[in-house]
Amino acid sequence: MTKRQKITIGAILGAPVVLGIILMTFNVLLPSSGMSMLSQKKIGLIKVTDVIYSSEDYVRQLREMREDNSIAGVLLRIDSPGGAVAPSQEIFSEVMKYRDYNKPLVVSMGNLAASGGYYIASPALRIFANPGTVTGSIGVIMSFPKYYKLLNKLGVDMEVIKSGAFKDIGSSNREMKPEERKFLQAMLDDIHLQFIEDVSKARSMDIDSLIPIADGRIFTGRQALKVGLVDTLGGYEDALAYIKAYTGVASNSDVIEEKAKKSFLKQLLTEELFDKFPLLQKATSPAGSYYLCDISVK
Repeated sequence: MTKRQKITIGAILGAPVVLGIILMTFNVLLPSSGMSMLSQKKIGLIKVTDVIYSSEDYVRQLREMREDNSIAGVLLRIDSPGGAVAPSQEIFSEVMKYRDYNKPLVVSMGNLAASGGYYIASPALRIFANPGTVTGSIGVIMSFPKYYKLLNKLGVDMEVIKSGAFKDIGSSNREMKPEERKFLQAMLDDIHLQFIEDVSKARSMDIDSLIPIADGRIFTGRQALKVGLVDTLGGYEDALAYIKAYTGVASNSDVIEEKAKKSFLKQLLTEELFDKFPLLQKATSPAGSYYLCDISVK
């Protein structure tokens, strides 16, 4: 066998090895430079499907998916009447950060995405709502139960010692004083203005055009589209198709969702007992002001 033939055979046998090394090097270097192939990327899915009493879990999921380079974009599915003010504001801030990271986040509204549910949706790249979705309800509410009339009938009285005129404001054991009502109204008006200002910024809406529709009223998805609170009429699949097309990932790419783990006892209490006795759910609500749409459709 001639030397040339040996070289030729060696080249043929060695070509697959060289090609494999090149491909392995390409695959290793490409992701580390932030340029992984779009076909390998995924869409993240986060669901907000209850009253917002706490923000920690949602904020963590939003942060992790925002910083995960394997996730091209996030679909935020909202079916919530809103909830407590501070947790809603914390989730809103986390959604806003997606703009700084230049990672798209799209919202799909379910049956109800109102008050705090709308608030956390407002910074999204695009908001999808079904025509019959209930949304809007830009407002704030605070309520105080009154027991003193019942206690009086039972002969029960409450003695209160306090260090300031407003220390027992909202007490269930007496009628609210005019100056207390005025004080609370001023506080809620400020929280309401924060809501309006944040939506105005997130949606690039003129605040003067937003104020007339930010009086707590609710809208259907179709009505919300007309006043500029949502961008597109469509369901979950429409929103998912949109973000896949926007990010350029394959139409059959994976959708990643973190599955919440519940103990048997917690599931029994939260999904069985509270569903059968709604008053128990009310009793667990933390005190404070709420971006909450308190409606029920049977």
